[in-house]
Amino acid sequence: MSLADAAVTHRRPSPAALAVAVLSLGVFMSSLDLFIVNLAFPYIGRDFPGSTLSGLSWVLNGYTIVFAAVLVPAGRWADRVGRRKLFIAGLAIFTVGSALCGMAPNVGVLVGARVVQAIGGGLMVPTSLSLLLAVVPARDRARAIGTWSAVGALGAGLGPVIGGLLVQANWRLVFWVNLPVGGLALLTAARALPESRDPDAHRRPDIVGALGLAAAVGAIALALVKAPEWGWTSQPVIGVLSAGIVVLLAVLRHSAGHPAPVIDLTLLRIRSFSGAFGASALYYAGFGAFVLNSVEFLTGEWHYSAIRAGLAIAPGPLCVLPFARLVAPRLAPILGGAGRVAVLGAVINAGAQLVWLIGMTSSPSYVAHLLPVQLIGGAGVGLTIPSLIGAGTSAIPPAWFGTASGVLNMGRQVGTVLGVAGLVGLFSHASAAPAMTDFRHGVVLVICFFGASAVACVAALGRSARQPVTVSSPMSRTAAECVSAPTAM
Repeated sequence: MSLADAAVTHRRPSPAALAVAVLSLGVFMSSLDLFIVNLAFPYIGRDFPGSTLSGLSWVLNGYTIVFAAVLVPAGRWADRVGRRKLFIAGLAIFTVGSALCGMAPNVGVLVGARVVQAIGGGLMVPTSLSLLLAVVPARDRARAIGTWSAVGALGAGLGPVIGGLLVQANWRLVFWVNLPVGGLALLTAARALPESRDPDAHRRPDIVGALGLAAAVGAIALALVKAPEWGWTSQPVIGVLSAGIVVLLAVLRHSAGHPAPVIDLTLLRIRSFSGAFGASALYYAGFGAFVLNSVEFLTGEWHYSAIRAGLAIAPGPLCVLPFARLVAPRLAPILGGAGRVAVLGAVINAGAQLVWLIGMTSSPSYVAHLLPVQLIGGAGVGLTIPSLIGAGTSAIPPAWFGTASGVLNMGRQVGTVLGVAGLVGLFSHASAAPAMTDFRHGVVLVICFFGASAVACVAALGRSARQPVTVSSPMSRTAAECVSAPTAM
């Protein structure tokens, strides 16, 4: 081989690295879309005169509810039919849905196109994480998870920046920006991703359980989304929330007797997994409330433009990737596991918000007060998110990668909805626009969520444990070894 050939070979990314890049790009698109549309909302209303606020709200709510409902059934389905196949299908559906959103002639069509987007995102996100776990060797998995989670957080953080820039030209660009990115990701995914599935998934699928679980999660998400508008103690909210919980309990009981349930209850008995699920839901509640509270404060109290507010928030997300990819994996063996790194990250986030609460002022003081908080908070996010995923999936057998990814992502999504709904509920008591007192209360809410996540991490992930797991279906030797290995905590 010549020196030139050797240099080219050396520079060529490994198959695993290319797969991580494609999978991270998919979750970036989905995370970006969750936050970028918020800034387009007023512009959409102006373009469709006569539309009601209630109708326009479903542009956001329809996506949120359907996305949360699809995640777990999609993850289980991916284990059965193939994770690569479902990831590519989800990516294609999401891209087509984006095109339809950009061409929508009225609010009704836009809401329908957003539902198509949500189905694509719900297929894409859990399969992207499960493929990453299956493709990347165990020794490199911590950094790969760090990259995947950091890119997702980057998409959420940069949503206000990119959205603020695009809506100045045309709100439809908020959706059309996904087309070239989605096309590139589709071409690369078809060539770079290997297929992966549960080799023992030969039993009849649990269709009833999948439909019931989707209905239960959708009902719970609907209740949380509409609670600020309907009232937290109103009959519709209590009724929808109660119905969702009853259906969820029925699904769990049904799963206990099904030979191939949509959720194997053994999965929920893995302490590291269930602990990561609860801690993730609480952490993302804080994260969702933080992003919304920050944007509203900057645009309402400091009177920043949408673009300027997005740029002010951007340094935090930019700090996530180095801490997630480089610092968190190195801290895990020093502190005694990924769970303890997650505790540290959540405490850092709560501490950063406490500093911001003390230094909040009506007069803009970005460099002295907000910038340091953004940088410290970004470091906390980089430590927490990949560590929660790493701790939660450390004892999961490969046959369950898709299902576990769906459950974890569902917890993150429902947590985000809870945080945003809680913050909107606080703001709804304001007589007009939120005032400084309301923003302070919002910061207190964020601190409470981050603090609760840290407590949950300590309770469930704070010490190493060996957890043998009995799986209802036969496992390969690799899966059995994965289950019996000590959890990284």
